[in-house]
Amino acid sequence: MKRRIVMSIAAAVAGLAAAGPAAAQVQVHWWHAMGGPLGEWVNDLVKEFNASQKEYQVVPTFKGTYGETLTAGVAAFRAGNAPDILQVYEVGTATMMAAKGAIKPVGEVMTMGGAKFDSKVYIPAVAGYYTAPNGQMLSLPFNSSTTVFYYNKDAFKAAGLDPNTAPKTWPEVVLAAAKLKASGHKCPFTTSWISWTQLESFSTWHNVLFATLNNGFGGAASRLAIDSPLHVRHFENLANMSKQGLFVYKGRDNKADVSFPSGECAMMTGSSGLYARVSKEAKFAYGISTLPYYPDVPGAPQNTIIGGASLWVMNGKKPNVYKGVAAFFKFLSRPEVQSASHKRTGYLPITTAAYELTDKSGFYKQHPGTDVAVTQMIRKTTDKSRGIRLGNFNQIRTIIDEETEQIWTSKKTPQEALKAAIQRGNEQLERFQAATK
Repeated sequence: MKRRIVMSIAAAVAGLAAAGPAAAQVQVHWWHAMGGPLGEWVNDLVKEFNASQKEYQVVPTFKGTYGETLTAGVAAFRAGNAPDILQVYEVGTATMMAAKGAIKPVGEVMTMGGAKFDSKVYIPAVAGYYTAPNGQMLSLPFNSSTTVFYYNKDAFKAAGLDPNTAPKTWPEVVLAAAKLKASGHKCPFTTSWISWTQLESFSTWHNVLFATLNNGFGGAASRLAIDSPLHVRHFENLANMSKQGLFVYKGRDNKADVSFPSGECAMMTGSSGLYARVSKEAKFAYGISTLPYYPDVPGAPQNTIIGGASLWVMNGKKPNVYKGVAAFFKFLSRPEVQSASHKRTGYLPITTAAYELTDKSGFYKQHPGTDVAVTQMIRKTTDKSRGIRLGNFNQIRTIIDEETEQIWTSKKTPQEALKAAIQRGNEQLERFQAATK
């Protein structure tokens, strides 16, 4: 009996030895810039992917704002400890493209992971922005957004405005703002991301250049062109609105975002990605409409441009890590995953299949305005409206913030501020051009 027990134990031990230790999951480290409700969305995506298979584990890490995340990623790469995936906002695209040896093209990563990759399944206006001149797609579109117009329907009704009709033109915005102020509203209109909404998307929406050489797509010798009569006219109008208390400046980047869902400001231009917060926090009826335009400008409106960010794969990683990245990217690109993310956040569905799936589900009819971001982006683009891709773009946006802030405090005229932004911005472009030679 004792002998049989010993033999059984020995057999069990042998069996365990033959089976070997459980294979450890390959970790894929992802640095991102999504906080608040969007951070919850990112974490849920990762949990869903990690639970769907046992081979890989994606580890998400919030690194702060878009600018802070890009800075941290660049520093980590130089120190030799870069993450496997880095989320980079659209203004960092040219910088990443010029960072030779720092990144591995997404198509190459997908091939290494044995995943089928066809850039044509992505919405052209989205995929084109992240595609190099040789036709190679370099990063995976993730949270692609565009500029839209939000308005408080309850505030409109209280001001005697039609709550079901959003202002479509800038003159209509001014009239609505005046009625809102007269009804007691202290912040009729505001905006986030001044450069993106009021200069970059404003330019493509009106089919005028933001910068020469087709907004940088034609090469690194591009220079800013934001002092055209139309640009100056628009900022003169914003300056007048500011003096009259019709436009209230709330700060740089997305500082103004909180002011709309809280009910403080009745109208705002901002990211379609703000929908996640608005739908969760707003205690009033709201509407989403297209970016306003000037009706006397020939060809307007044209199309708005991409915002948000894409996922870049860093170079120098082990093959099994790239296989994990490929598996995760394949998961993120699935139509049902994309459609669910689009419905939840307001970001664009990055594939045509995801858009069609969302449309068939009846979501757009049930939630009017949620299709605005898509319809603004899928219009036919021109050389002037394809997008804006400049080097040192993050620094240029900061310069534009600094100079336009001089307008709201009446320290500079709109023309003076825009000319100063051009001079200082072009210095950044010259530095970038010299660095790429």
